[in-house]
Amino acid sequence: MEDYSQFFKALSEPMRLRILFLLLNREDLCVCDFVAVMQAGQSLISRHLAYLKNAGWVKSHREGTWMHYQLEASYLPSSYLETLKEQLANVESCQQDLLALEAYEKKGRQCNL
Repeated sequence: MEDYSQFFKALSEPMRLRILFLLLNREDLCVCDFVAVMQAGQSLISRHLAYLKNAGWVKSHREGTWMHYQLEASYLPSSYLETLKEQLANVESCQQDLLALEAYEKKGRQCNL
């Protein structure tokens, strides 16, 4: 029961929902992407990503000095992900984050320089 509690508790923070929404729209994002798009400090973003990872929502891998994150698709039912994506797509802050990510990607991602 505790695992289920932690899994759903991860959704109780707006910043974590915003992070999940971005990952629902991209296969893989670096911490630097979240920092640039969400205009938040690296330590705050990393703390929320660690919470999501510990709750089973995301997984990470290192590419050089950069940490990249993906949804943990094997752990999550696709119906959960589809519903979450549909609902968050209607939230203004999530819409703004997605537009900011698109603009950021056009300039060139920091971790790809």
